[in-house]
Amino acid sequence: MTDLVPAARPGQLAARTRSAADDWPPEALDFATELAAHYPAGDPYPGIVGAWIARQKTRNTRTTYVRQYRVWDNYARENGTHPLKARFPLAEAFSRYLETAPTLVPVKGGHRGQKQPAGPPRSDAARANLLSACSSFHKYAVRALGDGIDPFDLVARPELDQDGSDTQGSTEEESALLLGAAYEDGPRSYALLLAIYSIALRLDSALGAQVEDLGYDKGHRILNVRLKGGRRKPKVVPPAAGHAIDVYLDGRTTGPLFQTRTGKPLDPTYVWRLVRRLAAKAGISNAATFHPHVLKHDAVTHALDAPDAKLHHVQDFADHKDPRTTRRYDRRRGRLDNSPGYRIAARIAERLPVHGDEDTDNG
Repeated sequence: MTDLVPAARPGQLAARTRSAADDWPPEALDFATELAAHYPAGDPYPGIVGAWIARQKTRNTRTTYVRQYRVWDNYARENGTHPLKARFPLAEAFSRYLETAPTLVPVKGGHRGQKQPAGPPRSDAARANLLSACSSFHKYAVRALGDGIDPFDLVARPELDQDGSDTQGSTEEESALLLGAAYEDGPRSYALLLAIYSIALRLDSALGAQVEDLGYDKGHRILNVRLKGGRRKPKVVPPAAGHAIDVYLDGRTTGPLFQTRTGKPLDPTYVWRLVRRLAAKAGISNAATFHPHVLKHDAVTHALDAPDAKLHHVQDFADHKDPRTTRRYDRRRGRLDNSPGYRIAARIAERLPVHGDEDTDNG
């Protein structure tokens, strides 16, 4: 992919047979190649974008950044501006555009992967994440080129509720129905969904796991999981999940933990469709919007529901660095019947004079 690297000028070193792009992960290489088709030969921009994508630690992050940054690149080009020449006014206009711009949704009856801009506008959280991704690239570009600015530096991000979550979860009964539908669907579906739920896995962690990551530590069955950001952590595999995984593996000792018939890791899009189909089959009330992360969300909420639950234990189970993140998963805080007001009022009432029906005359 030496075409992504500007050609050498006279007097420079001879052209190389390899380039840095040859060592990039496929997400970075494919996106840089896609962008190169829209810019003049020798423009360093596609290569800088590719290098920025390549430095992200996980496949899920790289894929997400590609999807998010593509929106900004298209917007800048449609407005006749090279992204590296963009300034604050355009970035701010892009932020306003995101508030009403429709999202891409699959075309019914269309070919595989075909999408159309017919979905609802992005949520506040989705817009904040997209703007952060754009700012991340431009900060990287400034360092890479030794010149330029980050046009998103002063763009206001949507204000998010740090104490709540928009994810619509399930009751324990609904989770059991979903897992029952997965069991009927087959060993792989059951092992995958039960692992995500009972180990509190992100989808990219589940799909990135290898059979070799299974093991034992101090008598516990564990899965050595790669977490968000690339760090690894051993997580307990409960007996039910371990048994489901063993049944699914059927003696297999190598390769992706959850794989296709050809031995490749399962595709996240396939798992999204699988989970939504099983949610509908199980009669889950929010089946139309159900997605894999709801399983982890439910696991954390259900863990917090236990009478003896300790926040720091659930925080570790959920792989959260900040306990406030775990609290966002605790939907019990929104239940009116859990209001502490009931308890403190009942206790203080015991210390107050009894107010009878007598008529009090303050005159």
